[in-house]
Amino acid sequence: MNFKLNEGIQVLERTPKTLEYFLSGLSKVWLECDEGEGTWNAIGVVEHLIEGEKHNWIPRLKMIFEEGESTVFPVFDRFSHLEEGASKSLEEKIMEFASLRATNLNELKELAAQYSLDATGMHPAFGKVSARELISTWVVHDLTHLSQIVRVFSNRYMEDVGPWKEYLGVLNS
Repeated sequence: MNFKLNEGIQVLERTPKTLEYFLSGLSKVWLECDEGEGTWNAIGVVEHLIEGEKHNWIPRLKMIFEEGESTVFPVFDRFSHLEEGASKSLEEKIMEFASLRATNLNELKELAAQYSLDATGMHPAFGKVSARELISTWVVHDLTHLSQIVRVFSNRYMEDVGPWKEYLGVLNS
């Protein structure tokens, strides 16, 4: 097992700035490109990450520590962000995400100091899961969505790179 809390936190605390530096100021064509019907663009990814900060990671971690396996986690609606309107700019959404993430990381550190990361809870689909697995998933979830944004952006130029496509792994995955 490779998980270490401090290393996971290093990734989690960098995601908001990574999104800010990568997405802020980009034109609408970049921010709204996707992989087709039913897929997310960069804005949708940020909105989804906000929902996770509000309703997924810390609430479930608290359930593990406070209720153990006696209560099944509520189902996390991975698509709830699609119901929200476009009332905020991307920059405002990234700021909201950054604020939520900072609060959640402070709470994570406090909880991890009080409880064992081997504590378990009940996931509605997977059954018994540990706090360590949940936090590891949180880290990889961030990396998955950062990778998704890079892949979607890269695919915009798939036909434009000509014969170099075979050397560009992101276009061949």
